[in-house]
Amino acid sequence: MVGPAHNVTVTTAIPHRRSRTAHQHPTGPTPGPPSTTPWLVAGATTLVLLGLAPRYGYHRDELYFLLAGRHLDWGYVDQGPLVPALARLADTVAPGSLLALRTPSALLAGGAVLLVAAIARQFGADRSTQTFAALLGATSGIVLATGHLLSTSTVDLVVWLAAALFTVRLLRTGDGRWALAVAAVLGIGMFNKLLPALLAVGLVTALALAGPRRLLRERWVLAAAGLFGLLAAASLTWQAANGFPQLGVAATISDGDSSYSGRLDALLLHFVIISPFVVPIWVAGLLALLRRPTWRGYRALGWAWPVVAGVVLLAGGKGYYDAPLLLVLTAAGAVVAAGWAARSRVRRGLLVAVVVLTTASNAVLLLPLLPAERLPGFVVAVNYDAGETIGWPAFADSLAAVHRELPAEEQARAVILTANYGEAGAVARYGPQRGLPAAYSGHNSMADFGRPPHDADVVIAVGWSRPDQLRAWFTDVTLAGRVDQQVAVENDENGGPIWLCRGLRRPWADIWHTEVRHTG
Repeated sequence: MVGPAHNVTVTTAIPHRRSRTAHQHPTGPTPGPPSTTPWLVAGATTLVLLGLAPRYGYHRDELYFLLAGRHLDWGYVDQGPLVPALARLADTVAPGSLLALRTPSALLAGGAVLLVAAIARQFGADRSTQTFAALLGATSGIVLATGHLLSTSTVDLVVWLAAALFTVRLLRTGDGRWALAVAAVLGIGMFNKLLPALLAVGLVTALALAGPRRLLRERWVLAAAGLFGLLAAASLTWQAANGFPQLGVAATISDGDSSYSGRLDALLLHFVIISPFVVPIWVAGLLALLRRPTWRGYRALGWAWPVVAGVVLLAGGKGYYDAPLLLVLTAAGAVVAAGWAARSRVRRGLLVAVVVLTTASNAVLLLPLLPAERLPGFVVAVNYDAGETIGWPAFADSLAAVHRELPAEEQARAVILTANYGEAGAVARYGPQRGLPAAYSGHNSMADFGRPPHDADVVIAVGWSRPDQLRAWFTDVTLAGRVDQQVAVENDENGGPIWLCRGLRRPWADIWHTEVRHTG
């Protein structure tokens, strides 16, 4: 009799102890059934991006990543070490291959599609609704644009979506151990950029606003905070040791001196970065998270987006910083939209039309489908990055034409000074085949990769729209030519002046970090 009684006592005590870390009654709708179709959608997305990867050419940022990969460090002025390390790995495995360079992003884009579908499943999506959510993710602007290029934004996208999925699990089950998964993925994301810290602040603030506030006192959540701090220490230590240069870059962005920046542009970007046709769906998802009684347990996730978006807009950040959260709202909205259309053939047709229109418009605007030599102006007007992937070999040709005109004794001591890191990266990539000298730039971390030799007093300067600043450094500044990229594309380089500068007024060591260096 004693033995059985003792066994009963033990078995009833275990659930009681576990209830301190997990609800016995999960909050919110029951997750939908598992589905394989989102895997097919994700696979198709990755294959399409891989097939288009060699089209056009390197993006300005990709050329910079390749240079940063040659100078691996724990941090850079504008990013962490993760993407430069990926660029170096790809260029080591397959030198000069755009396909190899962009493969990580294509794979990450497929992962983002799976995460959107998985989040929708947590909101109760059935198999067809998970497919709908996957299609909305796969055709969204943020997935296609970042999936085509090697980009820090692609890594951020997957990091934020994974953190959101784990947060949904945390809110649904009440099991604080899911907070460790959130902290782990955000901490790893800090090796890419510091933006995961913004999401962490947004999630904690949303929990304080909407609850369940008891999670903020949960021992697993406190342990998660420690884990995040430990993982973030490497990036933050480098930033602290170097005077937090990313804050300087952020200040430049807030002044509107960068693409996709400026508060008005950032606000408007929210309505197009997924697709204008999907706006009603993600708005419906936001309202459902904030107001649907059966989703009350997810209210904090609904609040996370306005909190983060508000910080981005007030700080003058780029409008795509919080775009991953719009995909979370889209996943929720897919469930709402599927329920709205369940009993109406016309409504289901409207949802099909949304997917078709989103696919067609985003594919034309964001993927390299049209001929580069006949790229319509409206594409570059909408998608600035498209223009920055065209014409780099011809850019190097324009510099080589100026270099060939120099006397032999000047060619021997000439260097190239570029205004931005992409131009320096293009010279590093295409210059050796054209006999060009080394290129230097003070843009962001390029300033740390080296300055010109002390005797380099003949400089071919490119990217400087006005010669005023150059004349502060050289006694003789003359217009030697213009960049001709052989295509009628509007970008930051085509048609720009090429200056020939002689007579260095002060040593490079005196002006490099104080005057030539700049961020943005």
